[in-house]
Amino acid sequence: MTQSPTPIHETVREHYAERIKSSSASCCGSDSCCSPESNLYPLDLLTTVPSDVASTSYGCGDPITLASLTSGQTVLDLGSGAGLDCILAAQKVGETGHVIGVDMTPEMIERAQANAKRVNLKNVEFRQGYLENLPVESGSVDVIISNCVINLSPDKQKVFTEAFRVLASGGKLAVSDIVTEGPLPEVIKKSLSAWAGCVAGAVEAEDYIGMMKSVGFTDIAVTPVFFDKETIDAVLADMGEEFDLQGIARDEIYKAVYSAKITAYKSA
Repeated sequence: MTQSPTPIHETVREHYAERIKSSSASCCGSDSCCSPESNLYPLDLLTTVPSDVASTSYGCGDPITLASLTSGQTVLDLGSGAGLDCILAAQKVGETGHVIGVDMTPEMIERAQANAKRVNLKNVEFRQGYLENLPVESGSVDVIISNCVINLSPDKQKVFTEAFRVLASGGKLAVSDIVTEGPLPEVIKKSLSAWAGCVAGAVEAEDYIGMMKSVGFTDIAVTPVFFDKETIDAVLADMGEEFDLQGIARDEIYKAVYSAKITAYKSA
């Protein structure tokens, strides 16, 4: 079934298309939590790919280590971007394994395919599509990973429904994502630039867990990870005068928004 993009989809797609064209490695700006310099990935993991590929990350964590991948597994990356996590996953699962990356941005798909070709990987493919309507067969995936993307979806419940559908019995979901502790100010939620910058779309951790439980996920664990102020400042700068006119203290947002390591399972 073909899905029509929402205004949020279009804004996010345009945002990331511009980022990849300008070679900016951050979802939120040049000084993001997403950059390799923030030590989100173990150094020995990043040494397996060219430095320019390793530096083109749009995430907020390390789902590869979190997933504990093993040889022969089939892995799906929700919002695969320029392909870094898919490439790292493909190296972990080996020639007998398979990795699928799904992303809605054509420019990202093109860059990811080029990056995979550079490192001569034959066990990874990239498909254009929406997370709310995955172009993936039901029950065909052993592990789902994602890196700071589910928060960008305007319909997270549908994303989790689709993730549960494509995951095989006994399969694992291992994602890094942005969640909140307490509600965000309305001005942030309504800003499309803040949606594209990983902040406005974030929901409270309890709601995130609730959506996962409602579709059938079990053994859900959410572990907070440090999220630096510079990232949030970059997002608010993109919003311009809109933020300052509301008279909201930045400390409220610093305390509310954070990155988390999230795991869950589909019961066997």
